[in-house]
Amino acid sequence: MLAGRAFRNIFRRPHYGDDIALQMDTIGVGSLQIVAITGFFSGAVMALQMYHALAQYGQMGKTGQLVAITLVRELGPVLTALMVAGRNASGIASELGSMKVTEQIDAMRALGTDPVQKLVTPRLIATAAMLPLLVIIADFVGMFGGWVISHFNLGIASKQYWTSVWQALDWSDIGQGLLKPLVFAVVIALIGCYYGLRTTGGTQGVGRSTTQAVVAATVLTFVLDLLITKIFVSQAT
Repeated sequence: MLAGRAFRNIFRRPHYGDDIALQMDTIGVGSLQIVAITGFFSGAVMALQMYHALAQYGQMGKTGQLVAITLVRELGPVLTALMVAGRNASGIASELGSMKVTEQIDAMRALGTDPVQKLVTPRLIATAAMLPLLVIIADFVGMFGGWVISHFNLGIASKQYWTSVWQALDWSDIGQGLLKPLVFAVVIALIGCYYGLRTTGGTQGVGRSTTQAVVAATVLTFVLDLLITKIFVSQAT
């Protein structure tokens, strides 16, 4: 019911553009540093591991190819979603939970403002807009991290690495890499808002809702990742 009302409010006035911009800054720009760090070291670790695995078959030149495919299809979307879930699902749940236990949401209803339209829909739009962009940044930074390790530590030529990276990706990979964060964003935003709005029991309830939101968003991220991957694999075969 919350998801239905939130999506319906996207097409209804008022739209609270200032709240959407504020949430984009909080969710997107605020998560940029941790997403970039995670992406860089993920790409570096992948390059290091894949190089030694491929060395058994004499195919070390394909290190960039495997790094790119793994990042774009799986690691980029999933790790970025986990970082955003840990940072923002908890923040959303605690913020709305605090408003709930201090009766600010009841006061909002008394003044004729729809709490879902004012609080939930802006967070949903902002997360859905920013998470795919964060994933794109994480993918590029991860590929750069893989290049750093491949070139300076493993001795792979830069041209060879980047050529294998670009040749490895097709439109299906890019579509999969952008669809996943869009779905993850909807889940992260709605779960954070859901647990925040149903908070009871004072400050202890706020902490409980925050924990539940992070756990639920994390688990559903992995479940949805499997389902979306299965759909794309079935279409490919």
